[in-house]
Amino acid sequence: MSDHPRPSPAARELVSGGYDPHVHIAPDVMERRIDDLALARRFHERRLAGFVLKSHYVPTAERASVVKAAVPGVDAVGAITLNASVGGLNPIAVEIAAREGARWVWLPTVDCRNQRESHAADPPGAKPPMWARLQRELHDEGIASPPIDVVDAAGEVTGALRDVLRVVAKHDLVLATGHLSRDEIFAVVDAATAAGVRRVVVTHPEFTSQRISPADQRELAARGTYLERCFTTAHTGKCTWDTVFDGVRAATPARSFFASDLGQPFNPPVEDGLALMADRFLAAGFTEEEVHTMAVTNTVALAGPTS
Repeated sequence: MSDHPRPSPAARELVSGGYDPHVHIAPDVMERRIDDLALARRFHERRLAGFVLKSHYVPTAERASVVKAAVPGVDAVGAITLNASVGGLNPIAVEIAAREGARWVWLPTVDCRNQRESHAADPPGAKPPMWARLQRELHDEGIASPPIDVVDAAGEVTGALRDVLRVVAKHDLVLATGHLSRDEIFAVVDAATAAGVRRVVVTHPEFTSQRISPADQRELAARGTYLERCFTTAHTGKCTWDTVFDGVRAATPARSFFASDLGQPFNPPVEDGLALMADRFLAAGFTEEEVHTMAVTNTVALAGPTS
């Protein structure tokens, strides 16, 4: 895969010390480019602080503990995504994940109603997400769950979500919005703030099924959220890089952070993701200070240890 872009030495230096808060790596239910132990060693070589292990289907805190013990100096962060495979909006699953050391919670992604019912089309030439095939297989085999709702018919957050938010707040976990719709995200942000959740992340707002406008991103930032800028969203053609840049300018770099969302076999190496983004943003006129804020300062504040 020698045709992948390579980061500049300056970009690698600029992102040194940062976390990648969104990686998809082996072991997983689908093919991945690299496993967690090998990735930790590569992060150590490139002086990156750590990464958050994301799975759409299983909790990752136990894996993270093994990686940290095997590769000292790299902080592998456990997480849980509240899809059907863990019971959806399941506060018990969140509580157990937190007690095992997880620090990050994604609300439903592949199983949320917005993603299930989205008719948004990828632009021509865009690569579909790898999980789409698995979701079709589960549906065709008759073992898919109903969509997971975070709001009711009146647009109010559900009791199940409030139960989850209480656990997230109790353990001071990061809450990410998954693949929710625009209106759901606003409802969740307000409910999470009221529940005492300190750190709320809007997951890749440029993604096909979300497409949150710059104006809405500005408002979400004003409400105290961080907005995630994923390398793969633009790299795989789901939006343009200018769309990403416009969102950052609206929300400001102070409320944005880099994440790669890498790990797919056809995409660049995971450990290159933050630096590749740095090169893109520098070429678009963002300053080194702004890039460092998004790649290091904010990723450490979100993914790093809280005590």
